[in-house]
Amino acid sequence: MSETLHGIAVSGGIAIGRAELVRSLRRDVPHYLIDAAAVDAEVQRLRDARSAVAQRLQHMRDAAPHDLPADVAAVFDVHIMLLQDEVSAQGVEAWVRERRYNAEWALASHLEEVVRQFDEIPDDYLRERKADMEQVAEHMLRWLQGQSRRSRRAQAAAAPGEGAAPLALVARDLSPADTLQFRRGLFAGFVTDAGGKTSHTAIVARSLGIPAVVGTRRASEVVHAGEWLIIDGDAGLVIANPTPAELSDYRFRQRQHQIERERLARLKNTPAITRDGRHITLLANIERPADTAAAVDVGAVGVGLLRSEFLFMNRQGKLPGEEEQYAAYRRAVEGMQGMPVTIRTADIGADKPLEAAHPAAASAAALRRLNPALGLRAIRWSLSEPDIFLTQVRAILRAAAHGAVNLLLPMLTHVSEICQALALIARAHEQLDARGIARGPVRIGAMIEVPAAALMVRQFAQHVDFLSIGTNDLVQYTLAVDRTDEDVAHLFDPLHPAVLRLIAGVIAEGVAQGKPVSLCGEIAGDAAMTRLLLGLGLRHFSMHPSRLLAVKQEVLDADTTQLSEWAKEVLASDEPAALLAAG
Repeated sequence: MSETLHGIAVSGGIAIGRAELVRSLRRDVPHYLIDAAAVDAEVQRLRDARSAVAQRLQHMRDAAPHDLPADVAAVFDVHIMLLQDEVSAQGVEAWVRERRYNAEWALASHLEEVVRQFDEIPDDYLRERKADMEQVAEHMLRWLQGQSRRSRRAQAAAAPGEGAAPLALVARDLSPADTLQFRRGLFAGFVTDAGGKTSHTAIVARSLGIPAVVGTRRASEVVHAGEWLIIDGDAGLVIANPTPAELSDYRFRQRQHQIERERLARLKNTPAITRDGRHITLLANIERPADTAAAVDVGAVGVGLLRSEFLFMNRQGKLPGEEEQYAAYRRAVEGMQGMPVTIRTADIGADKPLEAAHPAAASAAALRRLNPALGLRAIRWSLSEPDIFLTQVRAILRAAAHGAVNLLLPMLTHVSEICQALALIARAHEQLDARGIARGPVRIGAMIEVPAAALMVRQFAQHVDFLSIGTNDLVQYTLAVDRTDEDVAHLFDPLHPAVLRLIAGVIAEGVAQGKPVSLCGEIAGDAAMTRLLLGLGLRHFSMHPSRLLAVKQEVLDADTTQLSEWAKEVLASDEPAALLAAG
């Protein structure tokens, strides 16, 4: 008899496959005491595990330039730095040396101690970071026990006449590294007990186009290994042990999805023009220069956001020099074949730290003083390190000699920050001229991603050439919701009236002052939001390349003259989501 579970739809599509269950290795850790003579060998096992896992994560991160969203890349960097943390390593080894625990038992015991420390921290952001420690420990345990979460096709039963059955992964939670195993093509989709719409694994699933449902709370307990599973990534439904009729129905829906994907692919070279003749600019968000190939392949007319953090992360304190940065930015500019590239200056801080935090070694008092999301990050960090900022700006200006480049300043809150940044940019021009090095012109943009910036946009616009709305942070800061915290993830709502009114105000002010406004947050790539954003006056969208064609279809079907009045009704409503669904 089939059983239907309800969760959160995070990545659309239909997946049908045999259930592959992933259970936490911490439940089955072997416990035994070792002889004194075996201590050094057991400690070496721990060190080998750390080294092997760090290398594997680094390889996975480097091998996924097209599919790795920035905040997920930051998680990889944090995990790698946690593995390289000597204080944490010594803490685990102490359980072996002092208590003679075997390596697995020592690792699990140390983790439990650290998790308890996290639970006592009053800061919600830091308390939720315990998931990073748990995921790192899971990777090490997997290595120590000689296991892998990579599924084996031979274990999947075959449906009659259909060959080897695809697999549907079911777990309590998955790390970004686990999710990227989907790249190997073994999994049709995934289901988790935990997670929210904006969790890291959800973002990876969307970027890879893999059906996924999270937040089911009990799928890993209800679903049995090897049974058929249907994952409806559009409705947020999971059907365990479906009936023949349910399988037939969903296989038909799968075929319809495939037909739709093939139809969208034919829109690549179609200009993005609405039915009433409005030209809409569809740009790509990219993480690394190599991602320009994916942007060009789907018909993007430029890069609306190149996140430069990839050059700064996981460097063990050695920051990139001007030549290294220039070479990277030049590759991106040349990769876009004459189309414009917008480079955001380093958004360092919050979930993208230069060095890993070491909660196990830090005092509770120090941890209480930290609130990374509200601390020294993005433009604040750049202005506090003018030499580093000047190095980056010089590299960007030099890359601009090879094509159209825009420079975007992140997380602005004060006009004074813009003025300081402009003064440093002017100095960078002078420094290059003094050295006789070629440079190109750049347009300067202000990123609007905190309520203060949205409310000050009239003043901001007087100092810059364009505006770019970063809705991921704008929603987070407006609603005071950590989008990575599953306990409050349901409150992360881009359709909240306050958020929509801030977005509408920024767009209207940009139009009034003749300054282009782009939107580069997650909602830019949400086709369900396209008509509303067009109605609010948005004409420049920037998104992950995998979302561009679906958004283009919405643009081609839209009439902005009709959408404008409807958007005003949505904006005035206390329940915008209801009007959006009805419209």
